[in-house]
Amino acid sequence: MNNIEPISEHKYKFQTDKMKVPAIFFMSGELLPKDDSYAKLEDVASNPDTLFRHLAAMPDVTSKPGRKNASGTTIVSEKYILPQVNDSDPNCGMRLLKTNLTEENFSPNDINKLFNELVEVVPTKKFVGTKVPFNVVVDICRKGTQAIIDYLGIKTRHELENTQNGGNFFPQEMTRQDIFDVIPKLYLFFAKFRLGILGAAGNHFLDLVKVTDLVDPEMAEIFGLKRGQYLFLIHTGSGILGQYTMYTHTAKKREHLSQSFMVNLGKLTFSSQKKDVYQRMQEKIKKHMEGDESLLKYEGDGPDGELYMQARAAASNFGTANRAVISHNISETIKRLFGRDPELDLIYDMPHISISRENHFGRDVWIHRSNTSRAYGPEKMTDHSVYKKTGEPAFIPSSMSTDAYLCVGTDKNEDGFFSAPHGTGKGVNANEKPVENKDELFAKMSEKGVRLYNAKSRIVVNQDSARYKDIEKVIAGVEANGIGHVVAKMTPVAVIMY
Repeated sequence: MNNIEPISEHKYKFQTDKMKVPAIFFMSGELLPKDDSYAKLEDVASNPDTLFRHLAAMPDVTSKPGRKNASGTTIVSEKYILPQVNDSDPNCGMRLLKTNLTEENFSPNDINKLFNELVEVVPTKKFVGTKVPFNVVVDICRKGTQAIIDYLGIKTRHELENTQNGGNFFPQEMTRQDIFDVIPKLYLFFAKFRLGILGAAGNHFLDLVKVTDLVDPEMAEIFGLKRGQYLFLIHTGSGILGQYTMYTHTAKKREHLSQSFMVNLGKLTFSSQKKDVYQRMQEKIKKHMEGDESLLKYEGDGPDGELYMQARAAASNFGTANRAVISHNISETIKRLFGRDPELDLIYDMPHISISRENHFGRDVWIHRSNTSRAYGPEKMTDHSVYKKTGEPAFIPSSMSTDAYLCVGTDKNEDGFFSAPHGTGKGVNANEKPVENKDELFAKMSEKGVRLYNAKSRIVVNQDSARYKDIEKVIAGVEANGIGHVVAKMTPVAVIMY
């Protein structure tokens, strides 16, 4: 394609006459996107006086319908918060948990028994999950994961220490009114029923993975990993609370009639004491919904930016709490079924849809990660007792039946704004035989030794390994660009997905 020039074997620059800043692709030429990602990045980068230095596109960059920006990107601005460049699920993210279960002490029959139960315990598409009182929802939003730890008595080891931002995206505890000022009470009411739900969106999943290779044995020892050890990998987000909240505060067409109805109803019942700021934001949103194709911008140091970021932080807190509840429910199920404590120990919980204020290239900037993970090197992790030695964990899965990797950030990734891919991204993997229906999908996964559970969606075949880029080629670029350093390789054994 024109306007693309190589920087190195695993890095390319893309820029057209319209673009005020270039886009840097951190991947080999064969992994470059084959869709309209270029057009979307060109459109984003054409906004004048908005973006900082360049756009960063990770190997899993891909275009999604209805999104203004391509997924798998990091967009940076000095002055502005840009809600439209991110997906609409704040703190959609992943967590990786160690267990004391191994291939020696937990049999295939045990795994099957457990996952048949987890299909009910960790529902994908269900109205009611783990129900909590309204006040607990509000406390989660204002105080973070500690609120649900206190309410449920969660015992997951290192739950707060190994969660990004300590499980609270606010720098300080907020009041109840602070939350009511940014989120309609109607959304908070529905959130009472929505914890512990995996979700039916895209490729949210619960995986049991087995450590198959210690690529860096010394670092793997720091993480407490051993070959044959079973880990849980969870991918989910902040659910309808996060989505409705973001739809309320940004210009994005509703994907479903129910979303449109709920958002409009929420706006009618909003009891914010910041209605003057909120109304000015709604005027901006209306303008962008009715024809203004430029990016919606909130001033980073202005009242609209503050309100938006408070709403985002509150919803993001719910996302981390949701994964904490799923972890707790897994642990309690293992105790009930097998009479043993799996000793769940959190390696890390990280969002891959986030907006944060960070320092890059000597400037304080707004970092928008849309399906990319933060992957700080050791120099930026000095506040963590362990990860100041290793770098920030980042895990990179691919499809339901292909290997996943645990990596750590390095100090060499400033060009990527210390971001990492959250997967491999949609594409074509010539090494994988494609499937056309569920029967073929189940048979293929069975051949690989992977059991798929739930799988009620007719489009679950879209998660077939042949429709994702080759993870080995993605990892080669991750290492070559200093995005991450591989610690361990993991193979899926059992998967719950809608």
